[in-house]
Amino acid sequence: MTESADQKPATQFVYERRVHFAETDMAGIVHFSNYYRYMEEAEHAYFRSLGLSIMHTGEDGVVVGWPRVSSQCQYIGPAFYGDTLQIHVDLERMGYKSLSWRMSIYSGDRKLSQGRMKTACCFCYPDHRLESIVIPEHYSSKLEESPHLERK
Repeated sequence: MTESADQKPATQFVYERRVHFAETDMAGIVHFSNYYRYMEEAEHAYFRSLGLSIMHTGEDGVVVGWPRVSSQCQYIGPAFYGDTLQIHVDLERMGYKSLSWRMSIYSGDRKLSQGRMKTACCFCYPDHRLESIVIPEHYSSKLEESPHLERK
């Protein structure tokens, strides 16, 4: 299904934020790289809405985190300094070790971008090694209960 500005599914999680001056160029237009930051902020807000953290440090000092495996973003239109953005988040798929996200960024009814991310659940060791792991139950149970997980 393709999504248009007037076709925003009601089940989406929506994160709202204002465009800051430092995110724009001299014309007041948001630099394209910030769209990735906005998607990441929305992902973090999604986790917080479920009572979860994007990173969890165990007693052994090992961190459970969600590094990006892939990401892409299609730029559709400009955002400007002072705009209020709505980042619509869909958790498309929860695998055993990864999450697939779809996000759309709007300013009012104007669709500005759409993107996807895939994140892997990993142990992040103090020596900076990463090891993909099965999503821990305290994450998977809350993600499965989320009304924002797409059901196929």
